Amino acid sequence: MAQSVWGYDSDNGPERWHENYPLAKGDKQSPIEINSKDVRHDSSLSSWHASYDPGAAKTILNNGRTCRVVFDDTFDRSVLRGGPLTGAYRLRQLHLHWGSSDDHGSEHVIDGVKYAAELHMVHWNPKHGNFAGALKQPDGVAVVGIFLKVGNTPKPEMKRILEEIENIKTKGKEAPFLHFDPSILFPKSRDYWTYHGSFTTPPCEECITWILLREPIEVSSDQMAKLRSLSKNNENEPMSPLVDNWRPPQPLKGRIVRASFK
Repeated sequence: MAQSVWGYDSDNGPERWHENYPLAKGDKQSPIEINSKDVRHDSSLSSWHASYDPGAAKTILNNGRTCRVVFDDTFDRSVLRGGPLTGAYRLRQLHLHWGSSDDHGSEHVIDGVKYAAELHMVHWNPKHGNFAGALKQPDGVAVVGIFLKVGNTPKPEMKRILEEIENIKTKGKEAPFLHFDPSILFPKSRDYWTYHGSFTTPPCEECITWILLREPIEVSSDQMAKLRSLSKNNENEPMSPLVDNWRPPQPLKGRIVRASFK
């Protein structure tokens, strides 16, 4: 399997990532399954706050593995602070993981429950100089994870992202994505679980403080179908639906998951 072609198929999928990316077998890998009975309520965990500048949104793209929205992170424009974090972390991008049907697709699993999709908002700690530097530090990156659950009322929050899907149907396509406030994607409740883990894609660097929100946001089945209409191939190749771009849960290996709520 060539360095550049990891993916989610049987020949290059999560079971084989460690062949090229040994860290994928590390001790602090993500995602994980969270079991409420093993979670420790930590009353010292404060609430988290995001102040995002809608003008920081730049582009939306299909890279053949996910749909990603990129933000300007050259200065402290859109930041996340509080919760388990020390200092302000800059928003760099958000992306999604989803399934081939509505009953699975999330990466984290909660008490055996899988959601239809999981949204990751990736922030980095500017005290490490740049994003590449942050990847090498245990406190380098903070990801807010939001579950998407299928319900009857399509939520307006995801609408803006899904409207752009037409313009990025195939791998390598990118479109302008301006004036977007990602904080509309947050659920009402600020309750979260937190633990130390990794990126869920190669090279799987173990630099992430996870802030997983307990309350999912709702999307419609039609909205999920829209995501699945993306192709993981280039436009001159046959359409191959981009689905099941999630990594299964990894061993906890003694890590403690803390909760901000009882």
